[in-house]
Amino acid sequence: MLDFITLGIESSCDETGVGLYHSELGLIGHQLFSSVEIHSEYGGVVPELASRDHIQRVLPLIKTVLTNAKLTLQDLSGIAYTAGPGLAGALLVGSALAKSLAWSLGVPSLAVHHMEGHLLAPLLEESQPKFPFVALLVSGGHTMLIDVKAIGQYKILGKSLDDAVGEAFDKTAKILGLGYPGGPALEKLAKQGDTNTFKFPLPMVDRPGLDFSFSGLKTFARNTFTKHPNKKSDIAKSFEVATTQILMIKCRRALEKTGRITLVVAGGVSANLSLRNELNKMGRKVGVNIFYPRQEFCTDNGAMIALAGHFRLSHGEYDTNYEINIKPRWSLEELTQIK
Repeated sequence: MLDFITLGIESSCDETGVGLYHSELGLIGHQLFSSVEIHSEYGGVVPELASRDHIQRVLPLIKTVLTNAKLTLQDLSGIAYTAGPGLAGALLVGSALAKSLAWSLGVPSLAVHHMEGHLLAPLLEESQPKFPFVALLVSGGHTMLIDVKAIGQYKILGKSLDDAVGEAFDKTAKILGLGYPGGPALEKLAKQGDTNTFKFPLPMVDRPGLDFSFSGLKTFARNTFTKHPNKKSDIAKSFEVATTQILMIKCRRALEKTGRITLVVAGGVSANLSLRNELNKMGRKVGVNIFYPRQEFCTDNGAMIALAGHFRLSHGEYDTNYEINIKPRWSLEELTQIK
């Protein structure tokens, strides 16, 4: 389908993202606004404040991205929006606007799974993974390994039984007094740390399976900090090394189990350079190709929603009514393969 232009709207948490994807030209524009400064004084995301900020930001962002691309609303072929998983109030903002806009323009709308957006984000790059592959999705709300046979054909191989790895990063950073968001701050502090000062445990790597557990690492970090309050950087480094080792071991195990030779790593934590370095070493050692989104598309963004929505809208999928339905909890395995 020629000249199919999809507008993507992302509003699942504290970042308002808008993207434009063209069937022939690819990504032709994106804008992002993060409300992290609003939430930093509270040490985490306040759902009501996030929802209010989305209301203020999303329309100006749409206007900006269209203006920069020299397009108007009438040029749109379809509108994709994040329907879940995420914060209910925040999801309602994006879905209500998307469906209202689609109705007024007479174009189809489509609910997009937030994690499918992350999973497909590396397809925005020049060098793209080929199906099938194993995907590691690591963010503030999710940690999972998925066998990906095709778009929409997903099998969850393993997931976190407690904290997501991004959540564990944020909580450990808070223990160390680093503020919010904690992941980038902890990564920065870890660069000053000594790997050999402390040895953190590697939960669940000594048993079969591909599930994760990170809450014990957070507790270990708290206990270590209580005993050694002047060793912040060493604790940060040891925590980062432990989480990286766990993820690497599980990824290698998933690749061996499935026989795949390609690994996709996406989500906010995939921006961590230590994780990328260790996974790349593992990839070279076992002959596996590894793909990541560019740094700006690791965290929540509208570009990935425009892309994921484009694949489905351009293949004839769309919302069958204008009811506003969100799915704060939504399994990837519920999605269907595009035809």
